[in-house]
Amino acid sequence: MLDGGHGPAAADEIVLYRDRKGTIAGAAYFGTQLVIAADTDEAVDAFAIEARRHPGLRSFVGPKARVDRLWDRVSSWHRPPVVVRACQPIYVVLPTTLVSTPALDVRPATLAEAEVVIENSAEMMLGELGYDPRTNRVSFGAGVRRAIGLGQWWVYIDGGALKFQLNVGARSETTAQLQGVWTPPAFRKRGYAFNALGQIAQRLLSASPTLSLYVNDFNRDAIALYERLGFVCVGEMSTLLFA
Repeated sequence: MLDGGHGPAAADEIVLYRDRKGTIAGAAYFGTQLVIAADTDEAVDAFAIEARRHPGLRSFVGPKARVDRLWDRVSSWHRPPVVVRACQPIYVVLPTTLVSTPALDVRPATLAEAEVVIENSAEMMLGELGYDPRTNRVSFGAGVRRAIGLGQWWVYIDGGALKFQLNVGARSETTAQLQGVWTPPAFRKRGYAFNALGQIAQRLLSASPTLSLYVNDFNRDAIALYERLGFVCVGEMSTLLFA
């Protein structure tokens, strides 16, 4: 049984699935993307039916087994993905596993730095996902500025140049998700990412028991960086991107 998901589809909607005992066995966020978390196949199947009310979804994201089943249920009628990230390892770091790194002047970005953050974020998405969010610049820029205003975007700026950035996405009582981890190409292979990510993680772990992220399995440099810092692989995500 679904909670929500009745009547006209909302622009942003969280739908819950309850089993026959009334216990919540799944949750799905329907917005520009579908993010799925489900304990049972029945929950996935219910969300697949619900997806018909949201024809404009840009992506499906979730644990690999759940996204694979979801796509199996909707592929007969849904437009095909243009990009498939079939295996995205999930990494977690704890205060006890984080490797010590040298002190570095990492900090939350300011709104005065929004343009450089926006440009670097767009370049990262273009390379990782194959599309340029600057085609919808007003909406994309507003989202970045909102995150900066909430203190969710972290940067390492040295000598007037941005050398590393990331942002904090979803949070729960057990973890905070890191995303948008990025070093501009001109500053790679110099240790900036290792030191900056380590220092940012140390700061964030003072308020969260763990940090988590997921990465494309072919991004061996990023995986090596995370493992050097003490991140441990705990599962797999999968992402389907649609035109």
